[in-house]
This record gives sequence, C-alpha cells and structure tokens, in this order.
Amino acid sequence: MLPFDSLIAPLSSILDKVIPDKAARERAKLELVALQGSQDLAQIEARLSAIVAEAQSPDPWTSRARPTFLYVIYAMLLWALPLGLLSAFRPDAATAIAQGMSAYLNSLPEPLYALFGTGYLGYTAARQWGKIAGVDR
Repeated sequence: MLPFDSLIAPLSSILDKVIPDKAARERAKLELVALQGSQDLAQIEARLSAIVAEAQSPDPWTSRARPTFLYVIYAMLLWALPLGLLSAFRPDAATAIAQGMSAYLNSLPEPLYALFGTGYLGYTAARQWGKIAGVDR
C-alpha cells in the first residue's frame, strides 16, 4: 500500500474545510481520486467492502471486534482513576499494583504496540473514507 493511500481521507477532509465552493471542492476531490488510478481505487473499494461486510455480520464478535479492542484499551487507561484514589489511602498497595502493571506492559513486545497503533489509525481512516464514499454511516 502506498503512503498516498492513507492520505486520501485526511486530505479530503482538509479540502472540505479550505474550499468553500462545493463544486470546486468536489472537483478537487475527484482530481485527488484520479491521482490514485483505477487499480488503487479498486483496492480501496475492496478493503472497504470487506469492512462493511464485517460490520453487517450477524455475529456480534465479527461486527464489533475492532471497537471492542479499543474499549479494552480505554478501560486500561481509565484504570488510572481508581489507582490514583487508592494511592491516597494505601500508597504501598498502589505502588505495588503500578509496578506489577508496568512490569506486565513492559514485557509485551514492541511490535504489538505498533500493531495497535496501526490498527487504531487504520480503523479510523477506513471509517472516515467510508463516510466520505457514502458506504458507511
């Protein structure tokens, strides 16, 4: 996948903000897509159709796997709130919990963090592209 592929959705949203004339904005978006070439556009459409098919699946896990993963990450981040309260009353217990969590998170391989970042950005970019293309709500 070319780096340009991942720039279409952000560039398109920028065009929405900087070009006030709707007709000119649409022409600019068409030129942006034309730069891609028909083969690259077909690849994007194939990826989007797979995402839409997953989202429409009757299986709850298939249709919600990516958002569920993000919710798990959010829960891990929100865990800092009760840990902060615990540290006010039992600093030794909070320190032990924090050290244990740090040891665990540091033991995870770096590629797993890269995969999370790529998945998160890919998910949001695909959603944005789907909204622009009109295939996603």
